[in-house]
Amino acid sequence: MSPNIKENYARNVLKLNKIFHIIINNKRSEILDIISKEIDLESNKSLLDVGTTSSLEFHENQIIKHFYKKIKISCLSNLDLMKLKKNYEDLNIYMGDGRDMNFEDNKFDIVTSNATIEHVGSFENQKSFIKECLRVCKKKTIITTPNRFHPMEFHTRVPFIHFFPKKIHRKILKFFGEKFLSLEENLNLISEKDLNNFCKTLNIKNYIIKSISLLGIKSNLILIIRKI
Repeated sequence: MSPNIKENYARNVLKLNKIFHIIINNKRSEILDIISKEIDLESNKSLLDVGTTSSLEFHENQIIKHFYKKIKISCLSNLDLMKLKKNYEDLNIYMGDGRDMNFEDNKFDIVTSNATIEHVGSFENQKSFIKECLRVCKKKTIITTPNRFHPMEFHTRVPFIHFFPKKIHRKILKFFGEKFLSLEENLNLISEKDLNNFCKTLNIKNYIIKSISLLGIKSNLILIIRKI
């Protein structure tokens, strides 16, 4: 669910890495501002972060850094989070799959997931991911993902090619040496229409989709589902 994506030819040739990191850090701050406003720390006491990365880089795990010691945080990941727990001793960490979580219903007041749903596979897998996040959530689920239809694709840094139908896009990725990301199970980009379709098929009524923009175009989508 949280792959460690290596640098490759396409990204190095385009020389976009430094610029990309500056931009993405600013966007992550904007996303965190939206999430922070959605979480009332007085009435919410527990938070599950689904798809937590094991990376200790300063720009990762912004939700944990911001809410640590303010709310009881648990993390579910398919990655080993022991190094992360050394830095944040009060975290509860679990190894597992966000599409099939081993938690009882309504266990956590808040469930968050940042840029993970696009890595869980097919439409059905993504739908199961949302359904599970909502099942273990008591009050509110917040799921963020890059917008498929922003000109810049945030994983490869290669612009525009993701506008092609997905089968063609994956063939182009493979040609550019992105074999890992060319597979649906590793990267399946999501649009705002997709998020609405997920909610429709899951019969979710009480939701909103917020967004942040880059160059005047929606770059990241934030699905917020309220249970109560």
